[in-house]
Amino acid sequence: MSRRPPARLVLADGRAFEGEGIGAPGRATGEVVFNTSMMGYQEALSDPSYGGQILTMTYPLQGNYGFNASDDESARIQVRGFVVRELTDLPSHWHSEGTLDTHLTRAGVPGIAGIDTRALTRHLRSHGVLMGTITRDETAADALERLRREPVYGIEDYVAEVSTDVAYDFDAGDLGGSDGPRPHVVVLDLGVKRSIMRNLAKRGCDVTAVPHRTSAEDILALRPDGVVMSPGPGDPMLLDHVVTTARGLIGRVPLMGICLGHQVVGRVFGASTYKLKFGHRGANHPVRDEVTGRVYITAQNHGYAVDGDHLDAAVRASQIHLNDGTVEGLEHRELPLFTIQYHSEASPGPLDTEFLFDRFLATVTDR
Repeated sequence: MSRRPPARLVLADGRAFEGEGIGAPGRATGEVVFNTSMMGYQEALSDPSYGGQILTMTYPLQGNYGFNASDDESARIQVRGFVVRELTDLPSHWHSEGTLDTHLTRAGVPGIAGIDTRALTRHLRSHGVLMGTITRDETAADALERLRREPVYGIEDYVAEVSTDVAYDFDAGDLGGSDGPRPHVVVLDLGVKRSIMRNLAKRGCDVTAVPHRTSAEDILALRPDGVVMSPGPGDPMLLDHVVTTARGLIGRVPLMGICLGHQVVGRVFGASTYKLKFGHRGANHPVRDEVTGRVYITAQNHGYAVDGDHLDAAVRASQIHLNDGTVEGLEHRELPLFTIQYHSEASPGPLDTEFLFDRFLATVTDR
């Protein structure tokens, strides 16, 4: 017999799933999304791009290798809640520091286990992502009534929640890097993952992360050799201040945009953005390079996409998602600027496109 308390997940359309409470007691409310990766739950939980969301892992068993501090992609768990089919209390890994359940509890994050995550995923694929709530102390009807009074995901600025409050230099530890001159790369933190900064550091860069409201002039005052606009959560149409910053940087410093950063740069060049039905979240997304024709398997985590129909002639859509034709990359025809919609740092996922950090640094060192 289970020792866990009963819990339920209630969606905004009235669909309810009965299960067992895991993690911290209490309620969690957010947009319910799913990730199809077979591993990497800790990296996903700590990915700031999941700010404001309840994360469902489609792979049935979670927690089997526990957790450890070195795999966190940020300083805390970022999801509002966690949904799994089965959560093990017996992790097996030499690096494990405890169970995933304990990790969630200490972070104050509620979750639910024991539900049919296949059925939930099929429901979200059919109806689109929905607001939802995890609760232990309400009926489904009471939880639904409360949920319908909550603000919907698309109107909140989650970047403000996950971005750093103050600028800081990334501690590269013993990653090594170049013995020669070290390029200085500034990361505009819209919800940056540590793996992005690690990839820059191990290539010999000094990395400084700055808050999302940092102006272009303040960034340039740091004398960067290049700027990375990071991934992050939420609707890019709410980020006019970041668009203004990007506009002030373009043409003055080499620039790389990743995920939300890609969408922001797209807005600079006339594109609008739109919400996908259920987003791209997983480690097996095929992307075709429009110049070489080569296909890469990529890790992705985003719910919005760039509409390429009204892009300025100065940029072109350089990469396309093979499943749905969405724009996966932009490239300026003259300036040292390119963007990607996916995560070349992976964590978790394939490393097919990690070379893009080298491509960015080539533009930095060519100055």
